[in-house]
Amino acid sequence: MFPRQAWWATKDRVQMDEGEQRRRTTDPATLRAMDRKRGRSLMVLAGLAGLVLLLAGWSTALEPRGHHNRLEDLLFRSADTDLVVLYSTYFATAGRCAGCHGHDVNGVASVDGSGRDVNVADDWRSTMMANSARDPFFRAKLEHEVLVNPGHQGAIEGKCLSCHAPLGFHEQRMLGGAPFTAAMLDTSTIGLDGVSCAACHQQDPDSAGRFFSGDLRFSVDTVYGPYQEDEINPAIMEFFVGFRPTFGEHIVDGRTCAGCHTLITETADLQGDLTGDRFVEQATWHEWLNSAYNGTSSNCRSCHMPRIQDSIILASDYSFLPGHSPFGLHHLVGGNVYMLELMKQHRQQLGIPATDVQFDSTIARTLDNLRHRSVELDVQLLDRSADTAWIDVTLQNLTGHKFPSGYPSRRAFVEVDVLNGDGDTLFHSGRYDPAWEVEGHDIAMEPHHDVIRSPDQAQIYELVMGDVNDDVTTVLERAKSPLKDNRLVPVGFSTTHPVYDTTRIAGVPPTDVDFNHDALGLQGSGSDRVHYHVPLGGYEGPLQVQVRVWYQPVPPRWNAEMFAFNGARIDSFRTMVDAMDGSPTLVTADSLFVGALGIGESDGTPVLLHPNPAPDGRVTVIGRADVSEVYDPAGRRATVQVVRQGDRSVLQLPATPGTYLVVLRHNGLDRVHRVVRP
Repeated sequence: MFPRQAWWATKDRVQMDEGEQRRRTTDPATLRAMDRKRGRSLMVLAGLAGLVLLLAGWSTALEPRGHHNRLEDLLFRSADTDLVVLYSTYFATAGRCAGCHGHDVNGVASVDGSGRDVNVADDWRSTMMANSARDPFFRAKLEHEVLVNPGHQGAIEGKCLSCHAPLGFHEQRMLGGAPFTAAMLDTSTIGLDGVSCAACHQQDPDSAGRFFSGDLRFSVDTVYGPYQEDEINPAIMEFFVGFRPTFGEHIVDGRTCAGCHTLITETADLQGDLTGDRFVEQATWHEWLNSAYNGTSSNCRSCHMPRIQDSIILASDYSFLPGHSPFGLHHLVGGNVYMLELMKQHRQQLGIPATDVQFDSTIARTLDNLRHRSVELDVQLLDRSADTAWIDVTLQNLTGHKFPSGYPSRRAFVEVDVLNGDGDTLFHSGRYDPAWEVEGHDIAMEPHHDVIRSPDQAQIYELVMGDVNDDVTTVLERAKSPLKDNRLVPVGFSTTHPVYDTTRIAGVPPTDVDFNHDALGLQGSGSDRVHYHVPLGGYEGPLQVQVRVWYQPVPPRWNAEMFAFNGARIDSFRTMVDAMDGSPTLVTADSLFVGALGIGESDGTPVLLHPNPAPDGRVTVIGRADVSEVYDPAGRRATVQVVRQGDRSVLQLPATPGTYLVVLRHNGLDRVHRVVRP
């Protein structure tokens, strides 16, 4: 098509040429032909005039009231009737966005190269983010906090709803109306939309990553995405929806997550009086800042919104649009399988507009994320006698933040099972009982362990909140300081980083030199090595060592304090929990087989790999061991250069980031070591 000015210039030139021809022509046949041509031109002009009038009428029909009108409602309603289509004063529900960015009945838009439907609306609707306002654990905990300190109801509800129901809360704030409350949430369509499209894509780029604790700032007429304006056709969305799409760096680099995933709360004493103290409820964003991934392309979206390179048409009914790549899948998963299963089971009661199939997809993706991108596990027998087996269990954090991260209820624990040659248990640490509590858990708080010698000791990675008296509490407003925070820190984590004040380690004794330290004592490994001194009682036969890492987002002890209260939301959640299988979710597992005493035993000299993780891929193998094979993150055998230097070897991993398997031969035995290249 011609640009508008060029088209009229061409038209004027044609008209001048016809006039000159008429003045110079006297042949009757030629004049009649010119008259017929002119008649056709007049018909075309009349048609254009009619089109102008039609467009004028169309524009009048589409004249916005707020950002929407009746004609738009009829033409652009989501095909998924269970997603509510609504405009509020400043925002729109996900159902409005699904009209173009949901399932395309023609199978053209939101489809990858293999024909798989990757539309963002269906991927999102069964996630924890989509259901943040309907989450029954959140609702019960909010009620619990208010019952403990009823005089602070407004502040408590405001802080929680600013992130769990951001559109409802912040629109009320932007309108200058009364504060948004839990009672208002029950009837707020925009609030019940949870963390939906506008909650992220309308965030103001200048404030994202600078304001925290739910203090979100929004643009009222612009939506931000990962593509530049010259790559898309912004006029279409602006004309029909009232929001202009444009590029936002904060969407790409993850700053949109910072405002809610850094939450600092006020502290109240046991009488409900504010003390002036502050407590870091979560600092997932700051944990990422204090990691080796800060400043790289590996940020929030790398795991939670994995990108594909397929060319994706972004909007249905616009087949002329080009495809865009890369495309971020809106999977938005973490590790909370338990709550997803619970919400799936009670989705109708909770009013969740997602199907069982959609929940199953989100649960499968969550399990995949938890088991392949969370923790690497390595088990090594250092030595054994008839009385003791010395076993090291090393956990390597693969995430860009602490593991577990987020709300303080979440924990991970290590189970170690040592069996004899007949499969009978010789030692067990970290077993969970029929009530899904860890056996041997101390009454108040299980301490962090560097060495475990007894079955009543278990390694539990968690954040434990302490009140003004340094007693354990699960009441967030009573939290003053962390009594324990031994959660696995990310690679590159440093106690000298500027944000360490919000990402502190607590309860890990200085004598534990393995926590976040590599073999040479340098911090930033993102790992922890737990030493198990297993009593064997004179047994000299073969051993089988089985190690598992489990994850629990809502442990029984966390619920106990809340379930001592009664309220509509607490009672409802208690009923749901009682009907659920509360088994922890398996994160990873490893095993080790050892022959009878004196067969294939170690000479007591450990083999160490340094650094691990290896930012530049250069790894030193310390100890008399030969590098047998190396496998890349895809499981393919990798070609690496190995240089022997005395009692150590130096190898250079390929440039591709990921977890490499290095097979070392030591004392005639092959052992597999995992090395992470960020």
